[in-house]
Amino acid sequence: MVTFRDILTYYRPYWGISILSITAASLLEIIDLVVPYAIGQILNVLSDQPVDRLMQTVITTVATLTQNPVNQSLSLTVLVGIIFVVTVVRAPIQPWLGSWFHWAIPLRARRDQSENAIRKILTLPLEFYDENNPGRIAGRLAKGLANHTWTYPEIAGQLIPKLARVLGIFVVIWFIEWRIALLFLISFVFILGFSLKNLRELIIEEGLLDHHQENTESRTSEIITNIKTVKAFATEATELNRQRKRLNRELKFVLYRIHLGYVKLATWQRTVIQICVFSILGLTLFATVQGNISLGHFITTLTLSSIAYAELEPINDLSETFARRYASMVRLHEFMQLPGGTDAAGIILDPAENAKSYQFPGKVELQHLSFSYDAKRPVLQDINLQIEPCQTIALVGRSGSGKSTLVKLLFRYFEPDQGSILIDGLDIRQLDVTGYRQRLAIVHQDVDVFNGTLLDNLTYGNPNVSFEKVQEACRIARVDEVIDQLPKGYSTIVGERGVRLSGGQRQRLGIARALLVEPDVLIFDEATSSLDYESERSIQLAMRTIQGTCTTIIIAHRLSTVRDADKIVVLDQGKIVEVGSHDELLRHEGIYWRLHSLQETGELL
Repeated sequence: MVTFRDILTYYRPYWGISILSITAASLLEIIDLVVPYAIGQILNVLSDQPVDRLMQTVITTVATLTQNPVNQSLSLTVLVGIIFVVTVVRAPIQPWLGSWFHWAIPLRARRDQSENAIRKILTLPLEFYDENNPGRIAGRLAKGLANHTWTYPEIAGQLIPKLARVLGIFVVIWFIEWRIALLFLISFVFILGFSLKNLRELIIEEGLLDHHQENTESRTSEIITNIKTVKAFATEATELNRQRKRLNRELKFVLYRIHLGYVKLATWQRTVIQICVFSILGLTLFATVQGNISLGHFITTLTLSSIAYAELEPINDLSETFARRYASMVRLHEFMQLPGGTDAAGIILDPAENAKSYQFPGKVELQHLSFSYDAKRPVLQDINLQIEPCQTIALVGRSGSGKSTLVKLLFRYFEPDQGSILIDGLDIRQLDVTGYRQRLAIVHQDVDVFNGTLLDNLTYGNPNVSFEKVQEACRIARVDEVIDQLPKGYSTIVGERGVRLSGGQRQRLGIARALLVEPDVLIFDEATSSLDYESERSIQLAMRTIQGTCTTIIIAHRLSTVRDADKIVVLDQGKIVEVGSHDELLRHEGIYWRLHSLQETGELL
């Protein structure tokens, strides 16, 4: 569970300079109190009343040093000089001791924590992204980081120094009239205590609102991502109505539960503050009439108490602002505290050259491999398979038979419940994750494309590859046929998620990108299942060109893709039930024969 202490750790690397800058800003606020105090003393001098003992000592010392008599002119000169130092001399110093650090610290912290957030994104397990869409994640991070950044200058540069000023005012009034100071202190503690109690309750409401807003923003992100589907099914009105209901719920929540709460709190605060100000006025006036304090002290006490009570409003405003932002900051830290994947500890997030370098002939062995996402429903059961270097293996079977899970285990996205995976005799769990994965490559059914140039996407896995090798990979993957159709060739911007490319073009790009990392093991995961016949044929030709150059694993529903494989492995309910070539499995007349017959006749599986 996230605590206030976790919020403070956001600035841990800057605690030292934070304490110094906050202390300096607080001292400057306290020094500012010298002005109303000196004005009160000036009033005493002008009305021929005695100044305080401390001020009299200062005036006498100046008279001795300057060899001038102690008179009204010297007293006024000393007091005006003090005001000059506190105001004019201090003016160019305060921004550097306060404003500079109050912004430099959160801006540096934002850079650090943004990096940490990206680090967290890169090390979270894949199942997290199956349950949370990108809009929800990005929104939570952006809001949390922004609120941290904007809150620090207000807390460190305003709230804490203002509280220090109030404390300084209490000390000054205590020396003038302790009874008034005591009333002043009690009223402040009561007002702040009651306000904090109410703010704590409102923070809970803000957390609920933040959750509702996150859901709304998440759905909006999904609408944008799936806008073609929305339009295709003519559900624009349905989506608008759904979002309208959510927005109305948020409005009622924020207006009648949160904002109303803040207004009621502000009403109570202002009423009590004005009662306190009037009470201080009456007590100070009474003490002056009785002769307990001088006219100058009357002005000083009344001015300082008015300043202090006037500070309560911005203090309350800052506290309210913090309360409004607190929930989003907590949710940022909840995200940062999420546990990483099973391989997170082994992932190297430093430059790739720091990872261990491997080179494998490509022999892969699966030994008694078992795995389940849920202990009650095993996905893979006692899988034993040996793949020789540069051999092409095809994995086929019904949906849910465990084909894609096998690949996830090979990439170490998950660890097996039992058994092991060996590459060239080495247990992959003993290898450096980053270095190991750099020797593998995969072409998914939906190839992920970044919003950049075609060349950037091609060289994503190997940015230092020569352009000649890029051209060769494009020739093998038949991307060269696509490049001639693009307006700027390799420099064409392909758009977010590759929207300017067709499905077949994205698949070819994915194959070329995989080839450019020169993998020891290459996996095709349903690479042709969603393509038209012509595109599928092009991809199959590209795959045949690659076969024999590295260990290749093909996962496919369309059996036409796997006819030329050296070995076809049939999975059913998480077990290997058949192994052989295309012709051998057809003669066996088992599950593979049945799947082949159904596809040949066009019947549904």
